[in-house]
Amino acid sequence: MRFYAFLLKGLAGSAAVLLGAMAVLVTLDVVMRNVGLGTIAWVNEVSEYSLPVATLLIAPWLLYRNEHVRLDVLLTSLPRGATRWLEKSCDVIGIAICAVFVWYSVRLILDSSRIGSMVVKTLAIPEWWQYALVPVCFSLLAVEFARRLRA
Repeated sequence: MRFYAFLLKGLAGSAAVLLGAMAVLVTLDVVMRNVGLGTIAWVNEVSEYSLPVATLLIAPWLLYRNEHVRLDVLLTSLPRGATRWLEKSCDVIGIAICAVFVWYSVRLILDSSRIGSMVVKTLAIPEWWQYALVPVCFSLLAVEFARRLRA
């Protein structure tokens, strides 16, 4: 269990570093543009990719710490038994949704890799790179929902 917690914390830390680097790069790009030094062409594109990547990286850690978005108003207004049933039902639904995301993202990655699809903007990258973290992070989310279900 210690390795699992360390892994989730490492992913969350990676998200923080990614967002920090993005903030620094965007600031640098704006300053360079305003002082007449030109622009860093790839910064906007990297920022576009960084936001969903950071979201994927931090989501399992937030669920692990029970700091995810939830509707506490409803839970506090229900009797304890109904709250427990609702939370367990949501965990089961969460596992099912994660399984769907894992299944389709793996298929998408394999298909994209097989045909050699590329995304060409300022940077040219294999299309499957954009989706590589989806099955990993949704698998971790499913594990976390299952862990919550057992609690």
